[in-house]
Amino acid sequence: MTELAYDRRGSGTPLVLIHGLGSHRQVWTPILAGAAARHDVIALDLPGFGESPLWPPAPHAGSVAHLADQVESFLDRLGIAGFEVAGSSLGGGIALELGRRGRATAVTAFAPIGFWSGAGRRWCQAVVTAARAAAGRLDARLPAIMASPAGRAAFCSLFYARPRRLDPAGAVSAARALAAAPGFAAARDAFGDLPPWQYEQTTTPITIAWGTRDAVLPFPQSRRARTLLPNARHVTLPGCGHLPFADDPAACTALLT
Repeated sequence: MTELAYDRRGSGTPLVLIHGLGSHRQVWTPILAGAAARHDVIALDLPGFGESPLWPPAPHAGSVAHLADQVESFLDRLGIAGFEVAGSSLGGGIALELGRRGRATAVTAFAPIGFWSGAGRRWCQAVVTAARAAAGRLDARLPAIMASPAGRAAFCSLFYARPRRLDPAGAVSAARALAAAPGFAAARDAFGDLPPWQYEQTTTPITIAWGTRDAVLPFPQSRRARTLLPNARHVTLPGCGHLPFADDPAACTALLT
């Protein structure tokens, strides 16, 4: 079993927040206070990301199914049965899987993986890998780069539509988390084995939210999500990027509360 790092605050119905590939739990910081006003919020680091150690050897390690298993075991150890879940990108795929299994009572997925074409999947894998390599090469210079609005715009525009608004220290922390994540390669490579989402048997309420300026999983993928999940609530986030929480925290908080 892998112990996961997490932050917990607020009271009410448990709400589990799951970050994306190469990210960490602090990506949710812009909406934590608002979500915690209505929920018992648990923001976690997936195994092999952030402050959580890498998983032990296992078949299909790093896949959505494997990571969903890890999250389920973690929540069982906390004694949490019924919970709502929100996920971003890879975390959105894990959130959908937890909904498919009947573990989550409601799912909100921000630009979830799996609604791509083959070319779209390869683009996602390539651009996030390139960002990880750049973060590693520039590690010593990251504080100076992120200290200026122009530097944040140059380095963070892949993930955010409004990178100049980012907290400089938070931007440095996010870049270093991306560069250092030991679970990155396995989780990225497992994208190629992700089957199409099928929800014919579930009654779990699902919300899919997508930013119109997403450069990692571009907005047209939301149309496939609408086709494959016609009974879900589909929400457009105008002017938001792949990580919309800093671009429009009020809109993202409203979806969760």
